[in-house]
Amino acid sequence: MKLTFWGAAQQVTGSMFLLESDDYRILIDCGSDFDLDEIGRKNRYDEQKSVFPFDASLINTVLLTHAHIDHSGNIPNLFKEGFEGRVVCTEPTLSLTSLLLKDAANLHQKRLNARNGASGKKKGKKRKEIPRDYFVEKNVIEALDNFVPVAFGQRYRIADHVSITFYPAGHLLGAAHIVVEVFENGEKKRICFSGDIGRSNYPLLTDPQEVPDVDYLICETTYGNRLHETKEEPETALADVIKRTCVDIPGRLIIPSFSVGRTQALLFTLNKIYANHNFPNLKVFSDSPLAYSSTKVYQRHVRLLNKEARNFQEDNDMLFDFENLIYLENAEASRAISNYNEPCIIISSSGMVQGGRIEHHVEANIGNPYATILMIGYASEGTLGWRLLNGQDTISIRGKQLPVLANIEKIDVFSGHGDQNDLIKFVKMQNPDKLKGVFLVHGDQQSMADFQGKIQEMGYNNVEIPLRGRSYEL
Repeated sequence: MKLTFWGAAQQVTGSMFLLESDDYRILIDCGSDFDLDEIGRKNRYDEQKSVFPFDASLINTVLLTHAHIDHSGNIPNLFKEGFEGRVVCTEPTLSLTSLLLKDAANLHQKRLNARNGASGKKKGKKRKEIPRDYFVEKNVIEALDNFVPVAFGQRYRIADHVSITFYPAGHLLGAAHIVVEVFENGEKKRICFSGDIGRSNYPLLTDPQEVPDVDYLICETTYGNRLHETKEEPETALADVIKRTCVDIPGRLIIPSFSVGRTQALLFTLNKIYANHNFPNLKVFSDSPLAYSSTKVYQRHVRLLNKEARNFQEDNDMLFDFENLIYLENAEASRAISNYNEPCIIISSSGMVQGGRIEHHVEANIGNPYATILMIGYASEGTLGWRLLNGQDTISIRGKQLPVLANIEKIDVFSGHGDQNDLIKFVKMQNPDKLKGVFLVHGDQQSMADFQGKIQEMGYNNVEIPLRGRSYEL
């Protein structure tokens, strides 16, 4: 049996791992690589003569840990390049992946239109080369027809000698640790792919579930050398910010938030705050069509949420809808919020303030000393969110240089990633005397190196940090 690391190897994004047993090939995750810029991706794809470093038609099955694009975003391209198998995941992952891939396809279509003119068919105009990894909605629909949902805890046979089981990972609705059992030469081997590991006591989601003993562990390390800073409960931390920014002064609170996962945790927490705190009737504007669609998926899968969420649903009928919540349906309604002069809360994507409607809200409020921009998660270096967090006096938005007069704050209680302690807890589920190997992925190089040292001190040996393209015989 051979395991090859084709993504999230000494970097965070692009999760993609190839497991081969006899003539059966399993791809675990098939994510978009955001660590490379567009030129870097083009050069790699040109060199490979493909989006993939392998023949897509030879893959038999894809296992998907969860819906986020850095894990699912290249699935339509896999089908475009000849894959004819199944994509196996949980039911909520199927629903959320459908939304995210269709959103990505719409973005690709807009970029194609911009490259080639509004119609793309202007006479005499040379069409620009289409990036290899662009797909449209038709490709997404063709891919989704081959998704097979499997319940948590259900042992599912994908080949005569291969079975899989999904265990709740927290992090996102439907997210899973995947244990693969392979019977080879009269011997059973177990490999666990962590996916993204959630944190304990996160709003809405169950805690990451324990997995059985395995022979090999593939573990993410996003927060491999970091601890979450905010120690308060999400409701307490957010209520404090709202009181200071919208109640004590007549201000407005702008919250950049990812549409899938983060926004649902925010809305649920706001619903609890409005139910439990004596706050005035502050309007809450949720400005993301994708967030609206994702919220309906969460509402539909209440039975998979944590006990607190299920009890709240039973007592209050709805997890996310409350009296002062307004969903903004179109771009015109989004722009009109600039004319709303009362204290309010605006939640919009993206979470790193890189593209999306949030850029307009930041631009409209960055010069307002009565406005607060609350960052609630990680922002990659170079993004607008990263520049705000690093205290720049001026920022450039849409070609305009603007002074930063708004207040910039940060809390990390809504980060869906487990920190170093959560990752250690996950690894400690395994007996160090029985575990034959640990492979660290999905983190920057320093995070991986620090986490490697940490778990080696705990007695875990054979801890590898694979390079992209490195294969291991298991």
